[in-house]
Amino acid sequence: MNEYKNGEIAFETGSMTKEELEAMLNSLPVDITFVDQEDTVRYFSQPGERIFPRAKAIIGCKVQQCHPQKSIDRVNQVLNDLRSGERDSAEFWINLGEKKVYIRYFAVRDKAGRYLGTLEATQDITQIKKIEGEKRLLDY
Repeated sequence: MNEYKNGEIAFETGSMTKEELEAMLNSLPVDITFVDQEDTVRYFSQPGERIFPRAKAIIGCKVQQCHPQKSIDRVNQVLNDLRSGERDSAEFWINLGEKKVYIRYFAVRDKAGRYLGTLEATQDITQIKKIEGEKRLLDY
């Protein structure tokens, strides 16, 4: 299958333009950052408000440079566990002022299981934690 068709990026399950893909990633209710197999920051989404602001200057930097010195050992442990296959994900949650923030890291692997990098997904779950009962589509 061609990677590009009529100006669109072709995937196994469909295709879209670069503009559509970027807008979709920025519309997700999570902040995402992709770090490649060499621990280099390659991408981050730009939703309306990021929980942890990112500057474009971090693209191409080692992810360890984006964390406080006191947490680098833990960052390396998470990356090593994901890289080695010991874990496929890691999750943490913190209080940030009035917000409850959920931070997840996922190993990104190709079809053969080869490690390609790590995806960080950060989400403000303050309102989610308040959900009770049901609200169905028909209640819209």
